[in-house]
Amino acid sequence: MPEDQYVDVGDGHRLHVLDIGQGPAVVFLHGSGPGASGWSNFRRNYPVFVELGFRTVVIDTLGFGRSSKPDDVDYGLELLCGLLRRALAALGIVRCAVVGNSHGGALAIRLALDAPDLVERLVLMAPGGLETRETYMAMAGIRAMVKLVLGKEGVSREGLRGVLSLQLFDPSILDDDLVDERLEVALEQPRRVLSSLSVPNLAPEVPRLACPVFGLWGMNDQFCPVSGALTLAGAPRARVMVINHCGHWVMIERPGLFNRLAIDFLRESCP
Repeated sequence: MPEDQYVDVGDGHRLHVLDIGQGPAVVFLHGSGPGASGWSNFRRNYPVFVELGFRTVVIDTLGFGRSSKPDDVDYGLELLCGLLRRALAALGIVRCAVVGNSHGGALAIRLALDAPDLVERLVLMAPGGLETRETYMAMAGIRAMVKLVLGKEGVSREGLRGVLSLQLFDPSILDDDLVDERLEVALEQPRRVLSSLSVPNLAPEVPRLACPVFGLWGMNDQFCPVSGALTLAGAPRARVMVINHCGHWVMIERPGLFNRLAIDFLRESCP
């Protein structure tokens, strides 16, 4: 992993950041789940963006990765979005594209709605916040994750591997390094991080997204139902691609495809 950098965001909290490269800024926002981090979500992606002339900023949101993990706050979307805006201001970023997966996708949508002058474009992989809570809780991956996190035995390596396997259409690509990296983080996370994590239903606000949006969704997603792709397509300047034989982690399962399409989208002129 590249050298660590931290940004103070107030109240004694700091966010871990990988800030690498020069050029137009692209901010990467990871998903949730036990042990999640920017590194684990985007290690197959951001180096390609750096090589092709982008400033890549991979942020661990509060409670995740190597960022602060307070046990006395509720991890609502508004709080996390506010801290993200503080971090970007501290990094001198006044205009950027945002790449977000799952919970990070919901955070990216919230950021674009709240700060349209800041967010130039969105690349979203199966973003959360587009369904009711009941719909998400019916998904096999979500149920397995909740059982792991809130169970009496806590997070184990075997249990974590099982949940991570559900993120993928082909679990055989799940390597030990990723499991071990996420387990190390998960064992440091207070239970409150995931038990209080909350995302409102943003679907009614999607038509207010002013920036160009590129969405990618795995047809075989077991965490965020593929029906959300049609909701996302309701943004005025959206295009959405659904990929068969692919689960929740498009950027991990199809890194070459994702990197190429996302970079083309960021480079092109949009009306």
